[in-house]
Parts: sequence; C-alpha cells; structure tokens
Amino acid sequence: MKKVPFPLLILGFLVLVFGIFALAIMTGYYPVRDTLTHFYAFVFALVFITIMAIIGAVFLGMFISHRVFSSQGFTAFEEEMLKMKEDIAVMKSMIEDSDSED
Repeated sequence: MKKVPFPLLILGFLVLVFGIFALAIMTGYYPVRDTLTHFYAFVFALVFITIMAIIGAVFLGMFISHRVFSSQGFTAFEEEMLKMKEDIAVMKSMIEDSDSED
C-alpha cells in the first residue's frame, strides 16, 4: 500500500474544513448576515478560493502542456481541420490566379 503524500493530506484536510464550514453556513448553524462582520470567514474563503484556483490552473497547464508536447498523432478532427486549411489555401491561390488573368 502506497503512503499518501503529506501535502495531499493537508489539502484534503483544508477541503474538508472548508466543506464543513460551507455546510454549516448552508444549514443555518453558522448564520452569516454580513460578510464584513465576519471578517475571518471572508478572509478564509478568499484565501481558500485563491489557493484552489492556483492549483486548478497548475493542473490545467500540466494537462495542456502534456497534450501539446506528447508524441501522439493528431486526432481525426485535427487532421480534418488541417486538410480543410490546405483546401482553403488551394482555393485562394486559384482565385488569385483567375483575378490576375483578367
């Protein structure tokens, strides 16, 4: 059985704490009337959302870079788009040739 990395445990704990906090707000156990009166809750939510956005951006960047730099071939859709681009270039040159003849 693999050992779970410590940063993943911390992240899981933070997600759990935020989830419990959000559930308490939704059920009315912790009433939030005004965000400015609960400054710590506001700061906690802001920091947590910022951290999650950064982590999401990193994972999205890793996915995109892996997709771009992988040695796989093009998908069928991408191949069709490349053929269409070539066809458009041929048609454009034909139009330019016919215009120059006039």
